[in-house]
Amino acid sequence: MKAVKSKPVRNTKKKSKAAVTTKKTAIKKDRGLVMVITGNGKGKTTAAFGQALRAIGHGYHVFVVQFMKGRKYGEFLAAGKYLPNLTIRMSGLDSFVMRDNPAKIDIELAQKGLDKARKAINRGKYDMVILDEINVALDFKLIDLNEVIDLIKNKPPEIDLILTGRYAPGEIIKLADTVSEVKEIKHHYNAGIKNRAGIEY
Repeated sequence: MKAVKSKPVRNTKKKSKAAVTTKKTAIKKDRGLVMVITGNGKGKTTAAFGQALRAIGHGYHVFVVQFMKGRKYGEFLAAGKYLPNLTIRMSGLDSFVMRDNPAKIDIELAQKGLDKARKAINRGKYDMVILDEINVALDFKLIDLNEVIDLIKNKPPEIDLILTGRYAPGEIIKLADTVSEVKEIKHHYNAGIKNRAGIEY
């Protein structure tokens, strides 16, 4: 008795969308935005990291330079433990900067931070770059305004760029697509409540 060869059965079921998802769940096609978060209220850095988290949720890569900061804040620790798509580089000391007489090291670290930002923007790896507290660094004359303007004007068109910190210069506000001002109405510091982990850092 001859054996009957069975014909291969073709799987006609379509692959689910989940099965064919790539690294990114969204494809960036739109022009990148320049966003400024400024004002005298609490929450500017927090808002920027919220935007970063939203971007990471879509598979994007985010690079952050924290100007004038040398302490490992909660967001820095979280990035190392849980968020491989978030890269944070500190570019400052864990101490106050003299506004009218900044130390040489403060100027050097701020300049290094700007160099890191420039490299990250032009590297092609990151979809979003956050320049945290850069407005304060500009106000303290740690970096040159014209260099930052040049950075904004010459960034790759697809990259989203966020600049935080009070004292945002009018020239940068003019270049931005979106500007948000965080206004202080009430702050717990005024009631004698000290800063604490998870809230201020």
